[in-house]
Amino acid sequence: MPIFVTPFAQLDLIRQPEQQAEPLQAFDAADEYLLKHVHEQGLPATARVLVLNDNFGALAASLAGHAQVTSSGDSYLGQQGLQINLGRNQLPADAVTFVPASATAQGPFDRVLIRVPKTLALLEEQLIRLHGQLAPGAQVIAAAMVKHLPRAAGDLLEQYIGPVQASLAVKKARLLVATPETKAAPTSPYPTRYHLEQPKLELLNHANVFCREGLDIGTRAFLPHLPKHQRRTRVADLGCGNGVLGIAYALASPQAELTLVDESYMAVQSAAQNWRAALGERPLTIRAGDGLAEQEADSLDLVLCNPPFHQQQVVGDFLAWRMFQQARAALVKGGELWIVGNRHLGYHAKLKKLFRGVEQVAATPKFVVLKAIK
Repeated sequence: MPIFVTPFAQLDLIRQPEQQAEPLQAFDAADEYLLKHVHEQGLPATARVLVLNDNFGALAASLAGHAQVTSSGDSYLGQQGLQINLGRNQLPADAVTFVPASATAQGPFDRVLIRVPKTLALLEEQLIRLHGQLAPGAQVIAAAMVKHLPRAAGDLLEQYIGPVQASLAVKKARLLVATPETKAAPTSPYPTRYHLEQPKLELLNHANVFCREGLDIGTRAFLPHLPKHQRRTRVADLGCGNGVLGIAYALASPQAELTLVDESYMAVQSAAQNWRAALGERPLTIRAGDGLAEQEADSLDLVLCNPPFHQQQVVGDFLAWRMFQQARAALVKGGELWIVGNRHLGYHAKLKKLFRGVEQVAATPKFVVLKAIK
């Protein structure tokens, strides 16, 4: 793998989850450009630096030992990447403080370095939380590859931080440098809420939750066909998002024991709040994690999943395939994985490679609901 070379460090970095013959790097030209700019501007060893949305730790690990570094993001795999990459490069595990996006990093910060996230609502919430957290003379610098940099990102920086200067593009990357100015305390529009008629629920969604404004069409196709059980069942909602699948299943299956897991901290935060609102103190296991990687083998009777088809800006079915493998390992013999997916993704054929039986439960012109039996 290529070495990430900047004025601060030379690092051997890997992505998470690890793939054999990984085709993608754990860093890009936007990371390089951002660190070069920070170095040119000067970075005192006493500076407090906040790094937002660092994909796999390239920024934070580079700055470790050069300043007091806090990293914050919404990805469990991003945090795992940071920790693994610190270790790979003989850097202390505590060289960077990590704060999940479900919490607020405590300043004051002298530098804020932002990788512009795919979800602009997450960027907006992060900028809102910077109010009162910037030291005098602070710099706020956002970076992205030009193809992933919408005009709205600069508008948000200007709205919440101050005047923005866009850099020239270098290696197809660009920086947005915002000069902080005094502004009135903003009111966050997040979390958002929407109502569901069947089952009757109000669902709360923090800023980075998938389909924050309303139920996504895949889940809408899945909900009427969820299985129901009156007996005790051990069930996981894998990639739970705001928790709607697990909550809907639990409402119709009063003896079920639910585990909800997602790699987004804001999704887990949303799902926990929605579970309490719908099911009160009914026991629940919920965690941010790498899917079912931590789940004991043969410990589940049923897995429900609406698998993602992208990781940040990278589109592909590698995460879904990994979830199917994890589900198979976690299920008891005879246990079932129920999924919804776009017809064109061909999940039926993929599941047949892992499970002894695969059947179509329902279909719409765009989606299929499949049941796979271990």
